[in-house]
Amino acid sequence: MKWSLLFAALLPALVLADESRELVGQVGSRSALMVLHATQRADGGYQLSGEYIVLPTLARRFLEGERSPELGVTTLKEGNTAILYGRPATGELRGTWHGGMFKGMRYGPGGQERERFELSEEFPPLDGYSASVRCDVAEGRYQSNLVLSVDSGKLKPGSFEWRAKVGPSGHTCVLRGLEQQPFKGGLRFASGRCSVTLREAGEFVRVAAENCTAQCGSEAYLEPLIVDPRGRCQLLHQEPK
Repeated sequence: MKWSLLFAALLPALVLADESRELVGQVGSRSALMVLHATQRADGGYQLSGEYIVLPTLARRFLEGERSPELGVTTLKEGNTAILYGRPATGELRGTWHGGMFKGMRYGPGGQERERFELSEEFPPLDGYSASVRCDVAEGRYQSNLVLSVDSGKLKPGSFEWRAKVGPSGHTCVLRGLEQQPFKGGLRFASGRCSVTLREAGEFVRVAAENCTAQCGSEAYLEPLIVDPRGRCQLLHQEPK
């Protein structure tokens, strides 16, 4: 995903293909990560769909809605399933998306004001981030093991390894030998096309891999992780118990 692109609705005359945007911020008093997929309409506005995840509970809400072509007025219906049409909403986000900021009010199913939200496309730097992570997590058929050591924003040589295994096939992913690259709004480690990105979300850090299929068996994958301040991990898309 091309995080360096400006969101096209700020420039209605510019025509772009479908793209995704990632945001971080607060929904009420809680930290949240949001991903939205945008499809441009003929009038220059956008149809939007996606989700946001609240930390640390990992409560997940699916979204669909639209954004106006000029003022960035954005309305997103919120629900518990990926297909929201014909299903009851759990709430609605109404606000403006302008200059890389999406902010406004979250409303309940009956239209009552619930809490304010503010999310940004710009993630905080991790130049001062230090952590020693060694964690194992599992959910159903999926297992993941991450070893990582960072000191003041620098990856310690030879300290990174990320393994995943998917049953019952036993197919695995193994990432090691990645080198740090310059990256704005987080940390990035890479080997060839495969990269791992760390980005801050409140007190937490999200760890996600991209373009790493060559390092995985045909049925294996690397599910993004959330690392807490103590170095403990959770699967980002784990359904809360």
